[in-house]
Amino acid sequence: MSYLSSLKNTDIPGNLVLVISGPTGIGKTALAMELAKHLPVEIVSADSRQIYRYMDIGTAKPSPEMRQQVPHHFIDILDPDEDYSAGKFGKEAREVIQEIFRRKKYPLVVGGSGLYIRALLQGFFQEDVKDVSLRHQLEARLKEEGAMTLFHELQKVDPIAAARTHPNNPRRVIRALEVYYATGIPISQLQKNQPDPAPFPWEHLVLTMPRPQLYKQINQRVEEMFDMGLVEEVQRLLEMGYPPSLNALNSVGYKEVIAYLNKEMDLFTCKELVKRNTRRFAKRQFTWFRGQQDVRWLEIHQREDIPVLAERIINEYYSQNKNREGDE
Repeated sequence: MSYLSSLKNTDIPGNLVLVISGPTGIGKTALAMELAKHLPVEIVSADSRQIYRYMDIGTAKPSPEMRQQVPHHFIDILDPDEDYSAGKFGKEAREVIQEIFRRKKYPLVVGGSGLYIRALLQGFFQEDVKDVSLRHQLEARLKEEGAMTLFHELQKVDPIAAARTHPNNPRRVIRALEVYYATGIPISQLQKNQPDPAPFPWEHLVLTMPRPQLYKQINQRVEEMFDMGLVEEVQRLLEMGYPPSLNALNSVGYKEVIAYLNKEMDLFTCKELVKRNTRRFAKRQFTWFRGQQDVRWLEIHQREDIPVLAERIINEYYSQNKNREGDE
């Protein structure tokens, strides 16, 4: 009998927080659900898009059946036109994790939003904050609305940074706004604050696989999303009155379908563009996680590896907790 199959819920000591991350489409949810078969877990989603209601298919949310089997946090907590930030997630997720510990359950953080995970585990310096999509949106607004509009916006959200920035220096204005909208914290505050590490021990596991295999899985998943009704999902969001300019809708899978609905391309081109942009997004996620400290990389080659990987994770997780108890 394997260690995994013999493990009892009561055998999980300590308060280590396990984080499972990696690029989109690699199998994070499948691994989390496999772990949930053997451990008393509650899942803390670290996905900046799954927080939004009505955006199910394009964000690859866990199914209603999965969420009924295992408690999930930070899914469907906001409408698409509401704002959220990594800083707010970090604060609220720490509170949720402590509540999970009080319920004698095992918090499992699962997601690919690197900035959310960074905020949760370590806090961050302003240099850590990079949101390419948000920056591109701000640059587009600069062209359309002008530098003074963005500068006045900065004056409202971070007057200290605005006082240090010339209105005719749009690069610095955009950077300050990018940091604020990504984290919910003014850049002037981040520049003087030290990072705020999490009040619990953690282990950050990053999944990886050979790039051709990952890209094959991404392409297949995009096709499945369209088969499941991605176009109809986007159409419903627009009919509900949500404008395409929203951050939530200006993301991979949604912006391309909006262009298709606007007759800017045919369906085949739309699908291929979503595949390409998703692969590019996965590449950026790899780059982000390679730049993080204190992560462990776990390679998988195919979905059939998931149960074996789960057994390995539980063995190592249990061992680490056991060792830490002995040190106390």
